[in-house]
Amino acid sequence: MGNRLIHTIPPVYNEKSRILILGTFPSVKSREGEFFYHHPQNRFWRLISAICKEELPKTIDEKRMLLLRNRIALWDVVRSCDIIGSSDSSIKNVIPNDITPILKQADIQRIYANGGTAYRLYKRYIYQDVKREIILLPSTSPANASYSLERLIEVWSKKIIMV
Repeated sequence: MGNRLIHTIPPVYNEKSRILILGTFPSVKSREGEFFYHHPQNRFWRLISAICKEELPKTIDEKRMLLLRNRIALWDVVRSCDIIGSSDSSIKNVIPNDITPILKQADIQRIYANGGTAYRLYKRYIYQDVKREIILLPSTSPANASYSLERLIEVWSKKIIMV
């Protein structure tokens, strides 16, 4: 049985955000570091900096600014759940995050899921409330070993329309 955990990292967005990327739930490392994709093996920050053609951010503040400069909002689908370690496949008893404040404050053009679990949980728990489609992207997690960083950049670059 997993532990009941609550998401404590606030979403990153402002009124200029046009793209919303949703992950599943923060990993152990992200929960410890109190920011998204904090595990050094997760390719999210390398991927986003490559797509945005910017230097790799090092600090949390640099990461936040990279997202906001490029009109990217970032959050997770799950507000609270039972989870074992960082394993998305172990997630149970989901309470979803309410993304409507982001949708009200920012003119979000497209919503993307970072991986299949985020996509499925969005469809199951959030879609009926917001009636906004979500576009599936391959996960940046190191567990998604079938995708190299280069292949992730290629696929994400084709699907993400920067607005």
